Amino acid sequence: MWSYEKKLQYPVKIANTNPALAKIIITQYGGPDGELGASLRYLSQRYTMPYPELKGLLTDIGTEELAHFEMIAAIVYQLTRDLTIEEIKESGFDTYFVDHTTGIYPVAASGAPFTSAYFQVKGDAVTDLHENLAAEQKARTTYDNILRMCDDPDVRDPIKFLRQREVVHYQRFGEGLRLTTDRLDYKNFYAFNPEFDCKKPCK
Repeated sequence: MWSYEKKLQYPVKIANTNPALAKIIITQYGGPDGELGASLRYLSQRYTMPYPELKGLLTDIGTEELAHFEMIAAIVYQLTRDLTIEEIKESGFDTYFVDHTTGIYPVAASGAPFTSAYFQVKGDAVTDLHENLAAEQKARTTYDNILRMCDDPDVRDPIKFLRQREVVHYQRFGEGLRLTTDRLDYKNFYAFNPEFDCKKPCK
């Protein structure tokens, strides 16, 4: 399944540090709509998906979300490297620094640590795909908000890439939902769970 290439999916080359911005962007590392939750959601949901196409889709996107998780870590690291104590205090990064120094730890912008309560695996293809569609839109909105607060082109460039990938993922999950509902009786697919109620492998 895994083929790890030792480079980021999209380059991150940030010239100027900005710990205040890092404290915001880290929400996409460990926040409620971030990349860690997305990857765990999709890579966990895939096991019981009833159709091979859906298993492949969730594996592809879940793996890509791990690449995005890595990109966010690189952005936060580059925004906080070689800081002085004075810069840390002045930027408001001190509340993060006291617990983690400049290590990369999965938290939301609010400081709340990552929790598995941020994502769901329901074991129903229609339900899970609807959750995934909503998750991609929430991630896209979060990236929109980050872009509204950021004017550094070195940061905006990879963030815009990540935002665009959320749009693509949303489109692909929409295709997956259509594939699922097309294979079910449209009169009762909300009353039938293809992951659980099939006596034989679903086709």
